[in-house]
Amino acid sequence: MKKDLTTGNVTKTMLLFAGPMILGNLLQQCYNIVDMLIVGRALGAGALAAVGSAYSLMTFLTSVLIGMCMGSGSLFSYSIGKRDTARLQYEMTASFSFIGIVTIVMNIVVFVCMKPILNILQIPEDIYGMMQEYVWYIFWGIFFVFLYNYFSFLLRAAGDSVVSLVFLGISSGLNIVLDLVLTGALGLGIGGVAAATAIALFLSWICSIFYIRRRCTELALPVLPCGFDAGTLRQIVRIGLPLGLNSALYSIGHVFLQVLYNLQGSVFVAGCSVAGKVGGLANITVTSLSQATSVFAGQNLGAQSYSRLRRGGWLLPAASGLLSLAGGLLMAACCRPLLLLFTQDEAVLAFAVRYIRVVLPFQWCYAAFNAIMSFANGMGKIRYSTIVNIILLWGVRIPASYLLAWLGYGGYAMAGVSLSFVVGLLAMLFYYKSHAWADICARAEAQEAA
Repeated sequence: MKKDLTTGNVTKTMLLFAGPMILGNLLQQCYNIVDMLIVGRALGAGALAAVGSAYSLMTFLTSVLIGMCMGSGSLFSYSIGKRDTARLQYEMTASFSFIGIVTIVMNIVVFVCMKPILNILQIPEDIYGMMQEYVWYIFWGIFFVFLYNYFSFLLRAAGDSVVSLVFLGISSGLNIVLDLVLTGALGLGIGGVAAATAIALFLSWICSIFYIRRRCTELALPVLPCGFDAGTLRQIVRIGLPLGLNSALYSIGHVFLQVLYNLQGSVFVAGCSVAGKVGGLANITVTSLSQATSVFAGQNLGAQSYSRLRRGGWLLPAASGLLSLAGGLLMAACCRPLLLLFTQDEAVLAFAVRYIRVVLPFQWCYAAFNAIMSFANGMGKIRYSTIVNIILLWGVRIPASYLLAWLGYGGYAMAGVSLSFVVGLLAMLFYYKSHAWADICARAEAQEAA
């Protein structure tokens, strides 16, 4: 079901579009929780720490691909809002070819440099072997991460968030079943968890291909890319590559933080890993509304609906912040019963509870500024958000976390995350003083006067 975000009441339209995305992210978080339950219960605290340590490396590499897919989605939504099908086909061909090549090159680099990378991460000796095995399996499926996310952003750019929810449900359900089969029945251990993720993403991608070719033929790619256009590729690189590098730069920072966490020991890493999964439940509206905001901005810019852009530009970040505040406070108050599902190790629980209660009450700041970033990115204005990302991560979060550790408070290193959320919101509020926002407001006033 494709949704036109250029007409109708802004709030109602966005809720109808974002609703399935919220449900999808809730489903994703539920899968993540079940996945960690299986790992924690079947394989122990060491496996939890190994998956947690691997997560920062995975996020760094996959964020490059997802960032480029997201940037391509911004172009897609602009062309769809403008009703320019020919332009859309060129953009799809160019972006698919370019991101596919980047994915293959990245995969080769990971396998060649795996041991040096793991050594840089300062992995605790007691989980080194498990992490190496997990990373080896998970990166065999990195191409499926690209395929799954590319077609998900394509469908969302067309306003179809319901089908993405269905495919996510298929992927999550298969992942859980495969986790149980590969780790339990076949005894593949932590490698089985990684293999289950890759297989589930592959099958979900196959489903999306069948759907697009039967129901959304205007979104279908040819079997062999044709009609390649150099000008379109330059535009993909101009928007998609900076977003991918922006995500990569952000993720590199998380690798540095993971090194700091690893130096605190495997118990601390396991606690933060569990807390991250449970805390992700409070992060659902952030991800969903940010993705919806980017599509909203692209479609309305393409349709030249400046009054809607001006209204959505402040309404959507406010809604995201308020919803995240409610979720974060609720999760901080009720986190311990959920954490007990993963582990009964009191030392791990103590760190997990601390992480949630230090970070989640400030997550509303992240929700609000991330929605503003997504709005700017959806309009192709990525420079300001890139600068803010650099400041909040490299100028605030990492230095604050390492400073706490240097002062002897390494167990509270996650406080740097909370501080960066606050700084990020303050910095992104200056977007409303930018020339880009002033231009939207001026065009909206002229449009309303006409």
